Amino acid sequence: MSRIGLSLGFAFAALWLLPEVSGADAPSAKIQHVLLLSIDGMHGVDLANFVAANPNSTLAQLSATGVTYSNATSSKPSDSFPGLLALVTGGSPASHGVFYDDSYDRTLSPPGSHCSTVGTEVLYDGSIDMDPNALDGGGGIDPTKLPLDPAKGCTPVYPHSFLRVNTIFEVIKAAGMRTAWSDKHLSYEVVNGPSGAGLDDFYPLEIDSSSITGDEALTQAYDDKKVLAVINWIDGKNSAGTQTAPVPAVFGMNFQAVSVGQKLSSGGYTDVLGTPGSTLADGLSHTDQSIGRMVAELKAQGLFDSTLIIVTAKHGQSPIDKSKRQAISGDVVPGIINGVQAGLVALATQDDVSLLWLADQSKTSAAVAAIAANQGQAGTQKILAGESLKAMFSDPATDSRTPDIILLVNQGVIFTGGSKIAEHGGFAEDDTHVALLASVPGLAPATIKSPVQTMQVAPTILSALGLSPQSLQAVVQEHTAVLPGFGGAARLHWIAPESAAGFGPPGSLVVGGTASGAPEGTSVILHWRNATAGSDWTTRTYAPAPDSSGTWYNTITNADPTQQYQVYVTYGTASSGTCTYTGNGAVNSCP
Repeated sequence: MSRIGLSLGFAFAALWLLPEVSGADAPSAKIQHVLLLSIDGMHGVDLANFVAANPNSTLAQLSATGVTYSNATSSKPSDSFPGLLALVTGGSPASHGVFYDDSYDRTLSPPGSHCSTVGTEVLYDGSIDMDPNALDGGGGIDPTKLPLDPAKGCTPVYPHSFLRVNTIFEVIKAAGMRTAWSDKHLSYEVVNGPSGAGLDDFYPLEIDSSSITGDEALTQAYDDKKVLAVINWIDGKNSAGTQTAPVPAVFGMNFQAVSVGQKLSSGGYTDVLGTPGSTLADGLSHTDQSIGRMVAELKAQGLFDSTLIIVTAKHGQSPIDKSKRQAISGDVVPGIINGVQAGLVALATQDDVSLLWLADQSKTSAAVAAIAANQGQAGTQKILAGESLKAMFSDPATDSRTPDIILLVNQGVIFTGGSKIAEHGGFAEDDTHVALLASVPGLAPATIKSPVQTMQVAPTILSALGLSPQSLQAVVQEHTAVLPGFGGAARLHWIAPESAAGFGPPGSLVVGGTASGAPEGTSVILHWRNATAGSDWTTRTYAPAPDSSGTWYNTITNADPTQQYQVYVTYGTASSGTCTYTGNGAVNSCP
C-alpha cells in the first residue's frame, strides 16, 4: 500500500512515545453551540468604529478572540427576508427563491381568490398576523391572508413552504440537536425550512405593533424581550422560561435598535465617515450591552468556551451620508411604466431599490426604454433586465418569482413620502457592506479584508458543529464556501493497520485525512475509542497540522487490528464525522 504513504507529514519514530488523554465521555468538537446574532443595519464601518471607540465593550472583547471580516457583503436585494435567508440557507434568491418580504409569484393565486386567477403579490410581513397590532401577532399567522397554491389544492402558502431550499435549522435538528430563533415578525417562521419543522423553539415578537419603530427607547425595550429569550435558552429553558429544555446547538435573534437609530429623523450619522449621532450611538451601546448579558450568562453556565458567537447583519442602511438623501414618491416608477400600457406593473416593491414584476412580460423592453428615458425622475443609476438580470438571478421568463426589472438607484434615493432618513433593500455599498465577526475563546484575533458574503455563515455554522456544509441545498447549488481563516473543514479518508498502510509505528492503526480553512498552523486532533472493548474515548496528544496539500496522518498506537475502533478528528472549530475501523486487517475507507 505504498500509494497511501507517498506523503508523510511527521516523524513516526517518536509517535508512540507521546502520552494520550482518556475520558469517560466522547470528547466532542470544541464548538458545541453557535449563537447567531443579526444587528440589523450594522455596517462593517459601524463595527470598526464602535470597537475603536469602546475598547472595553463586549464587541471589542469578542473581536480580541475572533475573526473580523471587514469586507463582508449581505444579500442582494438587501431586504431582511433574503438577508436572513442568506445566513441560514447559504444561498441567494437564485437558489432559495425569496427576493423580498413583499414579492410576486406568477404561479400562485391571491388570498381569498379560490384560485380563480393566477399571479399574485406574496406578502410576508406583519400584516399577515392574526392581529398585527399585538406583540404576539394575535397568536399566529392568519391563513386567509396568505397566497394560495393551485397546484396543491388551493392551499395557503405559509412562508416556510415558499422557501425552495433547506436551512441550517433543519440540518442541525435532523442531527439530533436543538434549535431556536427569535425575530421581528411571525412570518420569520420561514427559517423552519420547507419541512416546517426546523425550529424547536421560535419566539417572534411583532415589531409593527404599538408603533415600536417610531421610538428608539421603545425599540430597545422590544429588543430586551428577545434578549431574555436568548438568556433563557442559555439557562436550559424554553424561550418563555417556563420549562426546562436542552441548550440549543444553534440559537439567536435579530436586534432592531441600530436599524431604527439609523432611520429616525433624529438619528443617523454626523458625518460621511460613519460617526453615529446620539440616537444611533445609544442604540449601538444598548445592543453591545445586551450581547454582554448573553456572554455573561454563557460564562455563568460554563458554556462560553464551547460557543461560537457570530455577529453580523441581515442588511446595512443607506445613505450613511445624510446629505445624500433624496426622497422620491413611490408612485413615480410605476407611473412611468404604466405609461407604456395601463396596468403593466403587476407589483412594484420599493425602498431604496425598485423590484418590478410586469403583468405582460413581452413589454419588458418597452418598460426599460421608458425608465431609461426618465432616469433622472426615477432616481435610477442602473437598470437590470434581460442578460444583466440573468447574470445574477434566474430567468424571469422561466422562473415564476424573478422580477422582470430591477432598478438600482442613485446614492441616497429612497422611495418614500415619510421622514425616514435611511432605508435598505438595495444593492449599494451602504446597503450591503455589513458587519461580520466570528468569535470563540482561544482563537487568535484576525482581520480578513478579502471579500466574503454573509451566505458563507450557514456552511461555517454546520462545519463548526461537525456537520457537512453539503447538507445545505443552496450551498451545493451556489458552491458556497465556508468562511476563510475560521472554522475550516476536516475529513477522515481511511484507517488501516500499519502493515496494510505500509508505514507507521509497529502495532499501530494509521489514520489519514485532509483538513483546510483554519488559520495556518492549526492542528488536527485525533479522538478514538476501542469499540470492541467498550473503552473510553482517548485524545491523541500528538496533533500535526495539515501539510501544504491539506493532508495529515496520525496513529493509534498499540492497537489490536482484529478489533473495531471508532475515530474522529477536530480541527480548529470544525469536526469530522465518526469513522469506524471494522477490525478486518485491511484499509477501511471513511464515508
